[in-house]
Parts: sequence; structure tokens; C-alpha cells
Amino acid sequence: MYGIIDCDNCYVSCERVFRPDLEGKPVVVLSNNDGCVVARSNEAKQLGIKAGMPYFKLQEQFTGQKIAVFSSNYELYGELTGRVIEIIRQEVPDYFRYSIDECFVYLDGMDGIDLKAWGENLHRRIFKSVGMPVSIGIGPNKTLAKLASHFAKKHPGYRHCCLIDTDEKRIKALKLFPIEDIWGIGSRYTARLKEYGVNTAYDLAQHTVGWLHATFHNIVVERTWRELNGDDCVPNEQLAAKKSICTSRSFPDMITDYAELRTHISNYAARCAQKLRQQGSVAGIVSIFLSTNPFREDLPQCWSAREQRLVTPTSATTTIVQTAASLLEQIYHQGYQYKRAGVIVMGIGPNSPIQQDLFDHNAEQFQKMRRLDQVVDRINRLQGSETIVLGAQQYTSRDKDGNATGKANVFANAIKHDHRSPNPTTRWTDIIRLK
Repeated sequence: MYGIIDCDNCYVSCERVFRPDLEGKPVVVLSNNDGCVVARSNEAKQLGIKAGMPYFKLQEQFTGQKIAVFSSNYELYGELTGRVIEIIRQEVPDYFRYSIDECFVYLDGMDGIDLKAWGENLHRRIFKSVGMPVSIGIGPNKTLAKLASHFAKKHPGYRHCCLIDTDEKRIKALKLFPIEDIWGIGSRYTARLKEYGVNTAYDLAQHTVGWLHATFHNIVVERTWRELNGDDCVPNEQLAAKKSICTSRSFPDMITDYAELRTHISNYAARCAQKLRQQGSVAGIVSIFLSTNPFREDLPQCWSAREQRLVTPTSATTTIVQTAASLLEQIYHQGYQYKRAGVIVMGIGPNSPIQQDLFDHNAEQFQKMRRLDQVVDRINRLQGSETIVLGAQQYTSRDKDGNATGKANVFANAIKHDHRSPNPTTRWTDIIRLK
């Protein structure tokens, strides 16, 4: 048997952990730069707030409505969902984290245990320990477990856990489940299936494998069909290392200043290096790109990119930041107002063993950089991200007249987040104070 544990309205639930006064009230979370709505509470959905709605339209259409608005706070979301995963790890034989708010669990070896009661107890433990509500679906394969989690989320009678363990339950669930909500069936296949009169999961399951081969020629659709009919054929996912890593942002305002662009690029490069170390990898190629705002047809347009192969693959922040900065010098042009930039690291492989260049005499320096990154990562993990950064990552604060004040801060101008909540579990400066 498999299970999937899904955090309900994850971003909203994370914000409510330290704001219990928002329970039962409409809450929305905005995308980077406070652009549009990416998460909504059930109460916000009932008001008619749509996913992807631009923030300015939200302000125009819901004037007078008391809606709690938050900027995305991924540091908070990652830390709280990490606590949920730690509880899950203690409760199951094995697990696979599918996304920030979903986790597959493998329940082999739990014979004789009432899985429905187990799931309800797990929900209560997570909610009591972390404050996060979760929905749990359990089934004989991953597709049916995902399907069961939808029922657990939508219908309070399941008490946050739905179990599909018989053919009778499976068929009943398939007849009630719309085709567009099936895991593995995207919008393109949904449209084609509906043309053939397939509107529910049960309709798809009733077709033959020969019909699937003749109609779709797609292994993913066939696997989904087999799982809907009770087979277990979706391969067990392994946490595969990414083949490339990209960190990019759109700026709140257009930028012409080279020094400010260099600071943004340095931060993106440092983030890529951190992600490499988190998955135990190194990169052999660093690439950057710059672009203007394509919607401003009244302004000169430019899109530039450049990459460089490293002599020795690395995950060292200093090396990747320096390489990205040198590439910026090559593609930056005065007179353009840049709106977006990014850094991509490619040629990714394991961090051991690393084939060094025969004529590279910096082997000792390579090991020093690795030890330095380990120490910096540990301090930032314990004291809060960006506690220690490179000087190139810091923005110079300016007064109202644009003059430098001499004070530096990290990411102050990188992303607009006027409504970001504190991080009381990861930053000493945000720790909760009792009156």
C-alpha cells in the first residue's frame, strides 16, 4: 500500500501557524514581487478570488473586503514543511518527498495495522506538533492514493484520511472523479479524452489497452490507466539530482546601473551554488542572461546570454559568483533598462570523485573553498539564511535623494515583498516576544 500526505493550502496554512486569528478568514499569498495570487484559503476561494489574479486587480475588485495578504515567504514554508516531513519519517518504513507540500509514503511492513485509524492519528499528531493541517490518501498504488487524498481534502466526513483498499471503493471513487483531476493527465490529454466522451476516471478505466495504444501512443497515459484498474506500475520515484539549476528573477523596477545588476547576479549565482551543495553536486558550466521588458515596446529591447566552462567542476560560492560576474561584464550594455536576469549552472555531476585539470595547481585551494562553504552553510542553517554572505551579494542602502548611506543589506532590493511575514523559527531577529 501507498500513501500520500498533502499539506492543505500549504502557504496559507504556514502563515496561519503564527497567526491563529486568521483562522476562518480569507487569506491570500502573492508570488515574487507581489505580482499575483498563488495561494488562497478556502474563504478566499469562496469570495471568488482566482489563482493567478494580479494583486492590483484584487485591490480593485475586493475593495472593502477584509482579506489578509502575504508576500511569499519560502524560508518559513520550507522550515515548517520540513518539520512535517520529520514527523512523517518517524511514522513510516520509507518515504519520498514529492514537492514542498506533498510526500509519498510506502506502507509495506505495516500489515495488521488499521491504516485508516493510523492516518487519522498521523493528521492529529502533525497538527498538534506543527499546526499544519494535512490530508492523507491511501491506496494500492500512487495514482489511487493521490485520488484518495482529494476525497480526504474535500469531504470532512473522512476525518482527513481516505483509504481505498477494495475494488468496491475503487470503482465508486473512479465514478466520482473528474478526468481533469487525475494525476498524470494534463490539460492536453484531458481535452482529447473528453472528445471521446471520457469525463471521469471510471470512463478511462473502462477502455481497453488496445484503444489507448491506438489513440495516444503514450506510456504515461497507459500507466495511469493500469493504476486506475488497480495495478502498481508507476516506478518508485527516487530523489533525482537536477541536471541544471536556474535562479532568476524579474526586478521590481527596471535597472540600468551595472553595479546593481552585478549584485543581483551575485545573489543568483550564490543561490545556485547552495542548491548544488544541497544535492551533493558540482557544476562544470556557468551561464547568465539579461533581458529588458518585452512589454515596453517604447524602450530599446535586448536579450543577452553567455556561458563559460569551468576548468574544474565546483559548487564553491566564490568561484561561481566570480564566473557569473565576469560573464556579466561581457554582455552588459549601457543604455538598456533591464527587467530580468538569471544564472544557470549546467554540466552537473556528483561531488565525488571530481576530475581535476592536469595543469591546475590549485588543489589545496579547492579543498579550502569546500571547507569554507561547509562552515558558511552550517552557520546560515543555524542562524538564518544570509547570516554570512559575500560582499558582492550586498546592496548599498540609499537615502531619499539616492545617496549611498554606507549601510549594506542583503536582498533588500532584489524582490518586492511588502507583505512578508516574520520568520520566528529561523531568525533570531524575528523570534516571538511575549508581552
